[in-house]
Amino acid sequence: MSITSLGRQLKSLLLLLTLSLLCISCSKVPDLGSNPWSVIALDTDSTFADLAFTADPQHGWLVGTKETIFETTDGGDTWQQRGIDLAGEKASFTAVSFSGQEGWITGKPSILLHTTDGGATWARIPLSEKLPGAPYSIIALGPNTAEMITDLGAIYKTSNGGKTWKALVEGAVGVARTIERSADGRYVAVSARGNFYSTWEPGQSEWTPHNRNSSRRLQKMGYGQEGQLWLLARGGQLQFSNDPSTEVWSEVISPQAKSSWGLLDLGFRTPEEVWVAGGSGNLLVSTDGGLTWAKDQALENTPANLYRILFLSEDKGFVLGQNGILLKYQPVISAAPSEALPTADTAEDTPEESPTGV
Repeated sequence: MSITSLGRQLKSLLLLLTLSLLCISCSKVPDLGSNPWSVIALDTDSTFADLAFTADPQHGWLVGTKETIFETTDGGDTWQQRGIDLAGEKASFTAVSFSGQEGWITGKPSILLHTTDGGATWARIPLSEKLPGAPYSIIALGPNTAEMITDLGAIYKTSNGGKTWKALVEGAVGVARTIERSADGRYVAVSARGNFYSTWEPGQSEWTPHNRNSSRRLQKMGYGQEGQLWLLARGGQLQFSNDPSTEVWSEVISPQAKSSWGLLDLGFRTPEEVWVAGGSGNLLVSTDGGLTWAKDQALENTPANLYRILFLSEDKGFVLGQNGILLKYQPVISAAPSEALPTADTAEDTPEESPTGV
């Protein structure tokens, strides 16, 4: 090989390395610059599944795997582990929901708990052995009224505190990876392998299947604050629906290109501010509906995958993780402008305040 040929190859290699470095730097998501989340490490190795508050905004319940139940009475700053007698049965709690002081907890293999006193006492509601699938989630809708769905997509409603249940859909959707409910009672379910998804809305007798819109398998789907669908796909991709037909989607968005971790959940704090969570403590945010993204790098060393984002209001939110990790949203409050100090001419005339402000 001539010196000239060797020189050309070295130049080509150098150019490729330079382009690679430029691509890596271009794909880097900027740091959020501030961290609005506090990390709460609870004494458990369980993975948390759901969280809900009673009529008292300071009083809430957190559930997860390995019969895990925690209670808070200070808005979620601290949590105390609680136990419920299941007669020795092992359970993995999947959901909790409250309407006022009345609450429900679902779990696998076949667990349904009910309280009417904010969780001071819990009663077990027996479920039929013919129930299609295991309880996946439940929504408290009012006095003695709740809607329950199983992991096979069977939807039931009770209006008498769980004594009897009415089937809302004929048949089931099949084994589902995830199932989410909108505020107005619609459901979207992702198939176990992520090959397709199905939708159901009140009044329909069957689920409606839909093909996924790309070669990427679906990870999870849900609803935004304005009722629009969103989806997370393998490879760290997401999309939003553009109209109620659910068949028209935005362009693919990759919040962090070439990432080695997947997206596990998405949550809206406001109609324009959206957060996505994933493996290894990764949490990203967009304040313009998904056009641009920033990463909360202060959480990168959090030793847990982050599985669920819940915003109960603009100022109250939580991220549920594994190994007892819980994040609480701490809204950034701008400091009040300082009052003007008295001038030399008026300082002597300004009365001192007493320590009690009297």
